[in-house]
Order: sequence, then C-alpha cells, then structure tokens
Amino acid sequence: MTAAEDFDLDAYLRRIGFDGDRAPTRATIDSIAAGHTRSIPFENLDPFLGTPNRLDLESLQAKLVRGGRGGYCFEHGLLLRAALLELGFDVTPLAGRVLWGSELDAITPRSHMLLLVHLAGERRVIDVGFGGMTLTGTLLLEHDTLQDTPLEPFRLIDLDGDWAMQARVGDEWRTTYRFDLQRQHPVDYEAPNWYLSTWPQSHFVTGLMAARATEDRRYALSGRRLTVHHLDGRSERRELSGSEELQQTLERDFLIDTRALTGLGAAFDRLP
Repeated sequence: MTAAEDFDLDAYLRRIGFDGDRAPTRATIDSIAAGHTRSIPFENLDPFLGTPNRLDLESLQAKLVRGGRGGYCFEHGLLLRAALLELGFDVTPLAGRVLWGSELDAITPRSHMLLLVHLAGERRVIDVGFGGMTLTGTLLLEHDTLQDTPLEPFRLIDLDGDWAMQARVGDEWRTTYRFDLQRQHPVDYEAPNWYLSTWPQSHFVTGLMAARATEDRRYALSGRRLTVHHLDGRSERRELSGSEELQQTLERDFLIDTRALTGLGAAFDRLP
C-alpha cells in the first residue's frame, strides 16, 4: 500500500509543530528535521519492556504520532520516509553500520536506517533517529566539508569507499556510522528490527535509552543516568533515584506519554 493511502500527513506535521510551506525544498526538509527531533524522542521502551517494535505504517502512526511516544531508528526513518514521500520528495532509504564507541575500521552489522533526499542539483542526508547524536538538520552528500547544523557541526568523509558521518564534539571529530548508497526497501529493515528488539542480549532489550534534542541542548538517558549536553559545551549528569523520578523525567525532558506503559517501575528496578 502507498503512503498516500495510509499516511495522515496533517497529523504528522502537527505532531512536529510544522506549519510552513510544504513545497519539496531544502528549507522544508531542514524545518522538518528540526521539528521532528524536537518533538519525537528516540527511545527503546517497548523492547525494554518486552514488546517487539512493529514497523508497519499504521503501528508507527499509532505510536509516534497519535500515542505521544518515540522510537528507534527504523521507526523514525520509516515514519519520516512516508511524510517526505507525501510531500513530494524523492527519497532513497539507506542502511548504516554504527561506529559510535567503536574503532573507525570496525565492521558492524547494518543496524541503522537513514535517508538520502534528492533535491534540485544536490543530494542531502536526513537522519532523525540516531539517539543522542542525531542530526537536527540535513547534510549535503559531499566529502570533507564542515557543515553547520542547529547544534554541532558535522561532516562526511570517505571510509574505504563508504561514506562516514562525523560530529564535532568539543575539539574532537567522532564517527557516528558508515553507510553506502545501496537503496534499501522497507522489508530490508524487518530482520534487523526483529533482532534488535527481541534478541535477549540486544542493548535495546537489556538497557534503557532515550534522547531528544532542543534548540540549545541534548537530553540523553542511559540506564539510570540522565545527561544534559548544552550548546555552550557544559554537561550536567545525575542518577535517577527511582521509578517515580524516571517517569517524571521521561514525560518532562523527553515528552514521552508513559500512561500506557506497564511494568516500567519493575523494569527500571532491574537496571544495574
């Protein structure tokens, strides 16, 4: 089925606070990237609580648009793809190998989703689902060019024939993931999604994660630790004391509606 038959574009745009020009332009896609990352958080609460993530479009809209929830990369990417297609953009879904926290030459699974958008005369990367270092704008597909975003500068480099995305954190360039330009289809994300959201040793099953970006800071939750990274370089860190504080934090800082989540307190208490 097509996005036109199934996708409620108006509801999605209300969800991300977008009320601008809907023409398929650079300005539109940059505004959507900023609004999406401010409004729909990264989170893994379903796998953490024992519920596999579903990637059909109706489930994505019920959860991320109408349900006041977030998700991880496949959920964000497929939802955004549907919106961009509705708006008339030419979109190529891609897959990446996460290198955050790994050596540059590591070969990791294709466990990440991003999108390449074809505009007049240029190609731009948009990725609203990479957790604590997700893009809040778009990047021109070009090597070795420092590109400003609403938060940190980013760049794309050549990595053995692949593209690698890097973010400048302080004085250091840190690599988020590598990718190539092989088109993916929604079915290509089903197997890694099932693996990541059900495998007993998956960090999405065993750990708790949430992230959201605003105009001047990034919120990141990893297990019991909440970190707030400010645009001026300051970071604040604290440990959450219990499930009640966790629920308050999820709702206040990550804008997550927790009312339908059962077993959250018990699952949080099991964290080391």
